[in-house]
Amino acid sequence: MPHATTRSPTERLSRPAQVAQALKDWVVEQELRPGDRLPGEAELMARFGMSKGTIREATRLLEAQGLIKTRTGPGGGSFVHEVSRQRAKALLGNYFYFKDLGIDDLYGLRLALEPELAASLAGQLSEEVLARLEATIAEYDAPSASLDEERKQHVNSLRFHAILAEHSANPLLGFIIDFMVSLLSDLTVYRRLYAPPNAELWSKGRDYQIRLVMALRAGDSGAARAIMRAHMRTAWALMRRQEAEIEKGFISEAGES
Repeated sequence: MPHATTRSPTERLSRPAQVAQALKDWVVEQELRPGDRLPGEAELMARFGMSKGTIREATRLLEAQGLIKTRTGPGGGSFVHEVSRQRAKALLGNYFYFKDLGIDDLYGLRLALEPELAASLAGQLSEEVLARLEATIAEYDAPSASLDEERKQHVNSLRFHAILAEHSANPLLGFIIDFMVSLLSDLTVYRRLYAPPNAELWSKGRDYQIRLVMALRAGDSGAARAIMRAHMRTAWALMRRQEAEIEKGFISEAGES
C-alpha cells in the first residue's frame, strides 16, 4: 500500500504535524467513524515512512485536538473521536482570546444570521422545545433586584438563543450562532456589561422573545424573521450603550488615579 502524502510541501509543517494532517486525510478517505480503531504504531510507521517517535507525536497532536482518543489496557489503542460542540467552542474561543472583540463585532454578525435561523425554525420546533424556550424566559420574568441577578438574567436570556441554535437544521449555522452566544455571554460577564442594570434592555428583550415563541409556534416564518431582526437591532443599540458606559467609567477611574 503506498504511503500517504501531505497536502503541500510548502506548508513547512513539522514532521509530526505533516503526519497528523495526512492521518486526518486518511481517516476521511477510509470513511472511518467515531469509535473506529486506528492502525497500530507499526502499521502507521510503515504507511507514513516515519519513525516511532514521529508517529507518537502526531497522534498526541491529534489527541490534543480531540480527534483521537487513546485507551490503555485490554482492547486499548487509538480510536477516532468526535469533537464535542463544547470542546470545539473552547478551542475556537482560544483563537479569539486576544482579538479584542466588541459589541459591534458580535451583533453585526448576529443581525445577519439570527433572523434567518428564526425564520427557518418557524413551525419546526416540537412543543417540548417551545416549552424549554418559555421556561427560559420565565427565569427573568421580573426586573433584577441586584447586580448579581442582573448578570444571571443576561446569561439566561442568551441561553434562549443557544436553544434555538441547537435545533438548526444547518449544523454550521447552528454552531456559529451558538459560538457567538458563548462569546457574548463571556464578554458580558468579564467586561461587566450588565452593570448598571438596564430595565429597558430587560423589558424589550423579554417582549421580543415572547413574541418570537408565538411566531415559531404559529409557523409564521416572516413574523419570526422580523421579530428577531428587531430584537437584534434593539439589543445591539442598548448593549452598545452599556459598553460605552463601562468604557466611560474606566476612563474616569484612570483620570482620578
